[in-house]
This record gives sequence, structure tokens and C-alpha cells, in this order.
Amino acid sequence: MTEPLTKSATWTNPVYDGYLADPFVFRHAGVYYAVGTGPLPFELSGFEFPILRSVDHLNWEPLGGALLRTREAGPHHWAPEVAYRDGVFYMYYSVGVSDERHELRVATSDRPQGPYTESCCPVLDPSTASFAIDPSPFQDADGRWYLYYARDFLDSQDGFRPGTGLVVAPLLDMVRIEPAFQVVMRARHDWQMYQAQRSIYGGVYDWHTLEGACVRQHGGRYYCIYSGGNWQNDSYGMDFVVADSPLGPWEDSNDGVAARVLRSIPGRLIGPGHNSITEDLSGRPLLAYHAWNAARTARQLNLSPLSWTADGPRVLSP
Repeated sequence: MTEPLTKSATWTNPVYDGYLADPFVFRHAGVYYAVGTGPLPFELSGFEFPILRSVDHLNWEPLGGALLRTREAGPHHWAPEVAYRDGVFYMYYSVGVSDERHELRVATSDRPQGPYTESCCPVLDPSTASFAIDPSPFQDADGRWYLYYARDFLDSQDGFRPGTGLVVAPLLDMVRIEPAFQVVMRARHDWQMYQAQRSIYGGVYDWHTLEGACVRQHGGRYYCIYSGGNWQNDSYGMDFVVADSPLGPWEDSNDGVAARVLRSIPGRLIGPGHNSITEDLSGRPLLAYHAWNAARTARQLNLSPLSWTADGPRVLSP
């Protein structure tokens, strides 16, 4: 069992006062970078995704916009994540125009901070998934790459509920995946409700949402930490499933009561979610995630020690 970390007296969340939702924190050449969803000032109107830099993961400076907008497909650019291979940085994200149309994209750069230039084609053929979001690349120990993402399901077979669920597919190369996928997890608990009686896809559903997958190997098993519920309120939280392979099958031990990794703490933490994992300067794991400010006007970057307990990953000192 990993002992919980304690934060220094100078470490208070959020670690950055600006808007940075869906934060992906990564480290390259000894420098931390954080990129996420959020608005940019007018002078950066040709860019998407605010990006930050830090040498200690606690004091962050804004670098501007990460993605150079070269092809317009809609007003919504969400949840960038970065992978590095053979001298090239690959940024995965989604672009969309509505609740029913979002597609996965990738852009490349020779620097971690960008600017990233969009590839000519979507990562996944949009005709095979009208709504696909939150792409998260993962490299296994054998060198193979996989892409986890979220897509919509309308059926309720095998006890699952209509809504957004998590899937995975191998990357054919760093810019394409096949339409075929393996299900990681679909919603089946009340706490994962996004909206009751939601009108979408020409029908009305009690809509549930799982999104924001982040996969890490620990103790010989694969853990997918994900977010569930409604990102707009305090129902949002993070839970996990576990498998013996990046493709599954995945086991869900949640008792259906609440998210276990981290959830809202009344009066203190509102709607924590959409995580990534990095390490502190000593190599101990940190969970990066967003949470609402007190006024609920901005989602901000938080960092908390991640403990691997006998019951799975937990944030014990948010």
C-alpha cells in the first residue's frame, strides 16, 4: 500500500488561477506542461487550447495557445492530450458543432508547447461515430500504442444505460485508428447520470456519461481512471475499472453509490474530474484534474497526490 503524500505549506489548489478544464499535464526534458480546454484572449483568436509551463508543477506560466487553427469544423474544441514518439509531439482532441456531432482529430509539432498543426484527416472516420470525444493515447510496455476515447450508445442491453461510454482501439499509426473498438466501460450506476429525460438523437433518454479516460499500469494490471456524471455540477467525480490487458476485459468493482477516486466535497471541492497523471520531482504520482471555483465561473487546474491502495487508486488529500 502506498502511503499518502502530504502537500507542502505552499501547495494549495488550484495551482493556476486561470481557466483550464480537462487538464493534461506532461513532462518533457525536465519541464512540466499543462494543456486543456478553455478560452483564449482575443489576440490569440487563431489558436485553440491554453498551454502552461512549469519547472516545479506548482508555479505555472501561460504560453498562449497550443493549436494553430488551420481548418474550421465547429466552435467546440475539447480535451487535448499529447503523446511523444520519435521526435514528434502528437496532440489528440475533439472538434464538434453540437451535442450529436464531434470528431477526433490529431495535430503535430516538434516542440511540446507547439504550435501544433492539424493533420489532414480525422483520427477516426466520422461516419463510424457521429459523437466521439476525449481521446487519450497510451503506450504499453511492449511499445504498442492505443487510443481510449468516449462515444455514445443508445441501447440498454446487459444492464447498461444509454449515454456516453468508454472504448479503446489500437493505433494503426500515430494518426489513425480502426473503426472497430473494444468497450472499456459503459454507465450502469445512478451516480453516473448526466441528465434525466434528455432529448437527443431523435429520442428521450435518461442519459448517463462516462468520459475522460486515463490509463496507467500498476502492479501488473491496467487501471482506467475516468470521470462520470455531469461536469456542470457536483455530481461529477472520478472512478476506475481494471484489466489485465490494454484491451480488457475490464472489471468494475464500484458498488453504485458514488465515485471512489475523488468526488465533490461540499463547501470545498466542486465537480472534480477529467484527470491525467504525472509525477512530482521525486517521481511520486500526482493526479491532475479540474474543479470549479467557488463562483462556478471557471474550471481550474488542481494537482493532488495519487495513492495506490489495496482498494485501488485514491486521492486521500485533495
